Amino acid sequence: MYPHHREREQPIFSARAHVFQIDPNTKRNWIPASKHAVTVSFFYDGNRNVYRIISVGGTKAIINCTITPSMTFTRTSQKFGQWADSRANTVYGLGFATEQQLHQFSERFKEVKEAARLAREKSQDKMELANTALSIAAPQDLSDELQSPPVMCVNGPEDKMFRSQSADITLSSEKERIKKMLSEGSICEMNLEAELFTLQDSNSKLVAALHEANNNVEQWKKQLVAYQEETERLRDQVADLEAHGGHGPSDMLKDELTRSLEELEALLKAKDEEIHILQNKKEEYHEMEQEREEAIHRLQEMEMRNLELERRVQNMEQNLSASLEERDRTESEVQRAIEILDVKIFDLNDLRQSMVKLIDK
Repeated sequence: MYPHHREREQPIFSARAHVFQIDPNTKRNWIPASKHAVTVSFFYDGNRNVYRIISVGGTKAIINCTITPSMTFTRTSQKFGQWADSRANTVYGLGFATEQQLHQFSERFKEVKEAARLAREKSQDKMELANTALSIAAPQDLSDELQSPPVMCVNGPEDKMFRSQSADITLSSEKERIKKMLSEGSICEMNLEAELFTLQDSNSKLVAALHEANNNVEQWKKQLVAYQEETERLRDQVADLEAHGGHGPSDMLKDELTRSLEELEALLKAKDEEIHILQNKKEEYHEMEQEREEAIHRLQEMEMRNLELERRVQNMEQNLSASLEERDRTESEVQRAIEILDVKIFDLNDLRQSMVKLIDK
């Protein structure tokens, strides 16, 4: 009845889309909830037996919607669909990159909606069975003549039962509080996982760009050496021409060599600037690597915190189960005391009738 291991939320299906929300004032225009496409996922909460749609953008949850059987996902165009969330009093819209992605999301929405309906019916059936069992097991009302003596005679066990019920309520409230903390921890963990996914994506892009830049640097270094050799050769030619003197064609050749030299120097300067930019990118890559390591560390700390909270919930559920067993034993003792009092009262009633008959005689 009370599981000792809390089932964590499991992702069922994920897709990337642009998220929008309806304008609360006009109820007509769409307001972008994300600057770019984000991951939208279906989750199943095995502890509460509910299905949810969750999307995290940056450090906040853009969508946190519990799916109910009354929800309907409507495709309004080839790449856009929407559904209404009455609990959040809003309408969500999703824009996909392709029509196929929209179709997949729509079909999965229908499947999860049907699963939510079955889960609700199953939960209602369990509640009806529990209520029926309680109504069958409940003791019948005693008459006004028999109510007073049991209360006076079994005051101690009833106080014990009330204390048990009070402890039950306290444990239940503590359990709900810890579950809320676990839910918040799960959201923080999802935010960190999303941040880690973003950092890993950026890291892979930077690594690819760095490898390409390193290859380009090697090529540019070779070109630079070739340009330097060409420059030295041209300078030697210019020096030879200046040493021999002369005019006419030599002056034209000198001007051409000078222009070639200036072009090569400009090209060398441009290459130096590109190398400097690549070095800056390399420093940015190291900074991103540090941020990724910090995110991994925070994620590990969050997982340890979740494990600790799950352990506390498990202990609390064990205490609650023990308290319920104690309450059941107390109720059994009270029932036995009531039965004994019924017998005593019946005997006293017989004795009273016998005395009345004796007096009448």
